[in-house]
Amino acid sequence: MTTRMAEPIRTFRHFRDVPQNIWRWKDFSPAEIACRGTGQLKLHPEALDKLQALRDRLGKPLIVRSAYRSPVHNASLKGAAPRSKHMDGTAFDIAMANHDPVVFEKAAREVGFLGFGYYPRSGFMHIDLGPARSWGEKFPVRPVPFAPEAPPAREALAESRTLKGTGAAGVATIGAAGVEVAQDVLAEAQGAILPLVPYLDTLRYVLIALALAGLAIVIYARLDDWQKGHR
Repeated sequence: MTTRMAEPIRTFRHFRDVPQNIWRWKDFSPAEIACRGTGQLKLHPEALDKLQALRDRLGKPLIVRSAYRSPVHNASLKGAAPRSKHMDGTAFDIAMANHDPVVFEKAAREVGFLGFGYYPRSGFMHIDLGPARSWGEKFPVRPVPFAPEAPPAREALAESRTLKGTGAAGVATIGAAGVEVAQDVLAEAQGAILPLVPYLDTLRYVLIALALAGLAIVIYARLDDWQKGHR
């Protein structure tokens, strides 16, 4: 049985120094994970794998408030733990603005995070690789869970009666205008094409009728939608 060797933990002076070919976490960028104060980045593959797994499980963006912190930056923050896991690159503070904290915590535990800190007043939850522990006052349970992120049902553009009517009216109007231009041009070339001129009047009236029909379709569709509550 072969044992997979742990990937090395690497530190970069600045997140711009991270080679593109080693960054495999598709929903995050080095800038998001780097130290907010210095731009330094400690790349911890195991922690980032779990963060990506959490993102995949939840199916929603994770707003990273804080990830890696350099020792200098960590020391400058009021209330930061002197031995914070952020300095190891194994901790993340994630905003709860777009997440149900209960669902988020459950998913985070399932992918392997062990340490949890609750900061409801600041609107984020701390997660790290452990040891297993928790602190802070938990987020209050939301009376109404987040609704599924599905786009509202709308009439397909290609099937929209309003667009069909508007398109027909537009085409017919442009066509009628084009006929007038063509009529003027043909009138100047009476010699060869004079027999065609009388038919252009008829064509123009046909296209105008088509335009009026298209507008009638638009008005009918709007009234029908209004009656059905599709405003």
